[in-house]
Amino acid sequence: MAADTEDDTAELAADTATSVDASEAAVEEGENSWETAEADGSAGGAERILNQDEIDSLLGFDLSDDDAAERTGIRAIINSALVSYERLPMLEIVFDRLVRLMTTSLRNFTSDNVEVSLDNISSIRFGDYLNSIPLPAILSVFRCEELDNLGLLTVDSNLIYSIVDVLLGGRRGTAAMRIEGRPYTTIERVLVERMVEVVLQDCRVAFEPLTPVTFTLDRLETNPRFAAIARPANAAILVKLRIDMEDRGGRIELLLPYATLEPIRKMLLQQFMGEKFGRDNIWEGHLATELWTTQLDVRAVLDEQQVPLSQVLDLKIGDTLMLNATPETMVQLRAGTIPLTLGRMGRRNHHIAIRVEAPLPPAAKQAVQRIS
Repeated sequence: MAADTEDDTAELAADTATSVDASEAAVEEGENSWETAEADGSAGGAERILNQDEIDSLLGFDLSDDDAAERTGIRAIINSALVSYERLPMLEIVFDRLVRLMTTSLRNFTSDNVEVSLDNISSIRFGDYLNSIPLPAILSVFRCEELDNLGLLTVDSNLIYSIVDVLLGGRRGTAAMRIEGRPYTTIERVLVERMVEVVLQDCRVAFEPLTPVTFTLDRLETNPRFAAIARPANAAILVKLRIDMEDRGGRIELLLPYATLEPIRKMLLQQFMGEKFGRDNIWEGHLATELWTTQLDVRAVLDEQQVPLSQVLDLKIGDTLMLNATPETMVQLRAGTIPLTLGRMGRRNHHIAIRVEAPLPPAAKQAVQRIS
């Protein structure tokens, strides 16, 4: 009996040891599999992490991108509400004319070989533009008199020092020196102001074939906060002009809010200068020909009287109506309710006729012009 008990105890101990070894092996296998899964998960997570360039591309905020029209991602969706300048064909023609005018006027202003080129035209929000202005710069706020609004013209520091160097007799072949850490002097501001006035005069001439607009300089600012002429979310047209004077030069940026261009929006929508929307010369000629052959009912009114309705209801066959008119009384000719002219009644070839005695009144001429 004791031997049987010892055998059972030995078997139970052996089974327990085997189960413990199996459990330890399972635990080790589970740990190995967990480490493998963790490693795989970390590797997979590394593939899903975006770097800074990918984040900027997704959001559309690329600081190195100067052309706002080529932005993609979320910013492109936000700016989709902006009206593209390409929808205003005449605006590009006006600025192309401005480039040619500025090339001539700045050559006369600086007595130097000046080349003006149009970098690009883009749509931008006013707040984004103020944040992107490279400082130091001079911001010129000008007023569009006929449009009753404001615009902004920015002159960068490279062009400022180039203009000062050229106008004050700097030697050719040497780049303009750029001195940082100081505000612009009075002489520099006055010289830049004269150049801005020349550019604004060219803008007036460029817009003149489209509509008369007078651009007058309002003030010069060096802080963008003081040059706020619109709300940050308002849309605007930005025109970047490049000015080269041999080895010197810089950039001028002209910004016009859409609120400024709204009064002449219909003119800017034209495909070419002088286009008239809704008019067809062939159709106008056909309509004029048909109007000449149109039959018009003209009534000759001898006399008008106001009588009570009861008297009209009592009229019988054989009753006589007495008119307050004589054979010499002028007869009024009418087309519908429009009085045309006056005449005298007579007879011609056994027919009653009216001889016109007066020209058409202004009201009848205006009515005919409205019809035609």
